[in-house]
Amino acid sequence: MLPHSYTFDSLSQTQDLTSAILASNTPTTISATCASIDSFLHSHSPDQSRHFFSITFPTLICKLFGFDDATSPSPPPPPRKLQHPQSNGWIELASQSNHPDFSANIFSLLSPNGTLMNSISAVDRHSLVKYVFPIERLPVWVRFMLSNEKACRVLSDLCRLFKGKVKEDSIKGSLCQIQLNVIEYYMFWFAYYPVCKGNSENLDSNSVKRSKKFRLENWTHSIRGFSGLNKREMEQKFEGNLYIQLLYAYLHAFVPIFDLGAHQPYRSSILNYSLKCDGSVIFRAEFLVNVFVHYWLVDNDFSPLPVNVCKSFGVSFPFRSVLGETPPTSGLGEAVKLFVKYLNLSSVISTDGFGKIEHSESPSWRVSGGFDSGKSRDVVSLCSVGSWNSWIQRPLYRFILRTFLFCPVGSSIKNASQVFSVWVTYMEPWTVSLDDFAELDAIVNGSSKDVRKQELQSEASGYLPLWQGYVLSNYLYYSSLVMHFIGFAHKFLHTDPEVIVDMVISLLTSSKELVDLIKNVDTVFHSKQAVSSKSTLNSTYRVVPSIQEQLQDWEDGLCESDADGSFLHENWNKDLRLFSDGEDGGQQLLQLFIMRAEAELQGISGDNLSHGLKLIDSLKAKVGYLFGGSMVKPIPISPELRQPQHLRDEIFKPRRVGNQTLANITYKGDWMKRPISDDEVAWLAKLLIWLSSWLNESLGLNCPENTDVGSKWSYVDVPGDAASASGPGEAMKTLVCLMGSWLLMMGAMTVRLMRKHGLRVNLRVLASKKVVMVLLLSVVFSVFKKAFGLFHR
Repeated sequence: MLPHSYTFDSLSQTQDLTSAILASNTPTTISATCASIDSFLHSHSPDQSRHFFSITFPTLICKLFGFDDATSPSPPPPPRKLQHPQSNGWIELASQSNHPDFSANIFSLLSPNGTLMNSISAVDRHSLVKYVFPIERLPVWVRFMLSNEKACRVLSDLCRLFKGKVKEDSIKGSLCQIQLNVIEYYMFWFAYYPVCKGNSENLDSNSVKRSKKFRLENWTHSIRGFSGLNKREMEQKFEGNLYIQLLYAYLHAFVPIFDLGAHQPYRSSILNYSLKCDGSVIFRAEFLVNVFVHYWLVDNDFSPLPVNVCKSFGVSFPFRSVLGETPPTSGLGEAVKLFVKYLNLSSVISTDGFGKIEHSESPSWRVSGGFDSGKSRDVVSLCSVGSWNSWIQRPLYRFILRTFLFCPVGSSIKNASQVFSVWVTYMEPWTVSLDDFAELDAIVNGSSKDVRKQELQSEASGYLPLWQGYVLSNYLYYSSLVMHFIGFAHKFLHTDPEVIVDMVISLLTSSKELVDLIKNVDTVFHSKQAVSSKSTLNSTYRVVPSIQEQLQDWEDGLCESDADGSFLHENWNKDLRLFSDGEDGGQQLLQLFIMRAEAELQGISGDNLSHGLKLIDSLKAKVGYLFGGSMVKPIPISPELRQPQHLRDEIFKPRRVGNQTLANITYKGDWMKRPISDDEVAWLAKLLIWLSSWLNESLGLNCPENTDVGSKWSYVDVPGDAASASGPGEAMKTLVCLMGSWLLMMGAMTVRLMRKHGLRVNLRVLASKKVVMVLLLSVVFSVFKKAFGLFHR
């Protein structure tokens, strides 16, 4: 036991450090405080550091990320009331600062091999400190789970990230809470920071008028192949982003991309400590990957876990009605791209092993319980052959698809373009090499070189047959997701035609081997031929059941809705239709896209016109190569007709152009379910659509009238003595029955006529703002009239 005086001295120094952290707001004072923290932890044992992690560490987290709880001189509680990160956070200040030493001091404090992380490792090894993480800062789907007592009990079994971390609240009784050790607590906040920042920026951007244009040069750097960002600009972006540097350092240190015997530069620090498990490197890597997956990719997804896992536990998520069509958090593109690109390095290094795991179930979902020594064998063996890809397949697919489907009409597509870049990077792992991380390695490790990196340095190449297993296991990325993106491109073409066309060009491949593989799988998928061992496509037949299961699971609940105006609303891609010949197939949609894009780009004047025409020629070449031959015929447009507005009306008319509402909307599909326009009250339109659908279903107006069956009238024989009604009461009753029968007959005739002519009830016209305004003014006028009438009396 420590002497009382020594313990008091440690507590006093901890309180002084807390005050110093609170007062540090400039590069000079922050650097001095970082040095003081390092000196304190270096000179104190883990038991003596308990006060630091109990009192000072939450304050340090608040100041690092700019959370606004660290404002009072007293030790703050865990940052619960966070609204959004402030611009005076240390990481944000370091990213904006021109002083490299300032950023280096903070990086040194938080680096995986720094004194702080070594102290965290020692404290957690002895389980000296535990934190309760605020529920409102957890991923959205986890918050809903914790609000239900029954769901709390199975959360740790459903999601391995929370295995052993869900505890009963000792104060509130039945409610659950998430208890974390020090490193888990820090990593949760580290993953939450860009989510909170993205939500804050999204709120700020909503205050900007929709008519404000986001020009091409401001954000085309996020799309591969654009000339707006050269290598030097990429280096400067990494150099000035402390968060990205720390993210890469943690991934490099804690998530191995080689086998378990591979050299890891930070193995001497935090990798050695245990989380009440076997203490393996793989368990630490699994934890970190799961944290980023659930905070960045899953988060507000209403189907956060695979359908078969939920069925096995008898759990259903009623999140669809709560979350609705909520897109993923914006602003995560850069971090997610680095995360995905790094994990795909394991595929690059161990490509030869993909033939063994190409059709296996995702290991992250196969084991329902927590991590233990008996189950670690599966994870170790999978990671040794590059299995990190299978951990992110489903979450990343739904992240990309939800971004495209739920992107609000009239908003900037900057975030969608960043997610598009992530998608293209994931689909082309053969373009990823260790050289892509050279600049980050230089920042993180200085001039040191990794031995394995020197051995594996090579220039990025194109698709090769050895990548067949990767493509087959991720086939929906190359087929179904492409169809959804074509719908997105149609929907947002009018916002910035050049950028959208360039995105489509970047998406379409020119590799003959890859195109042939995708076509062969599509042919087998739609073939009714039975599986035969003699078939030359027998190896391809084996992936069809897996693709069908993935299609049902990965796109669970995701479809173009009734009100978002998606181009594929009437023909949701429930099947693989990229190479279909129908009107909802990829070939027809791409041809229509080319015609629309040509019409849009020909309306551009100046030097951009020639560039736009070159884009169209390149797009035609790519589409022709994909489907074979010259499949696209140019449309002649005379100078007199070169009016973008007129051409949009004839070919495709978006719901909005800036703040302008278009009167004659060419909408393919149910007119009652057309996109909600600016001259309608949105909530009232949705209510009247539902009411109209219910009336049409109840009256049978959705079914056509059967002309083979003639109308049959029912007759009732009336007794002779009933013809003369006795008394006025009986006469009145007879008159009422007669009127009622007449009304029923007229109603039946009206319904029959509506069925015959294909008419349906449509109350949506009442949702017009003009109609609502007239009714509102009538009510107000009536109220005032009655009020003045009473006053005059």
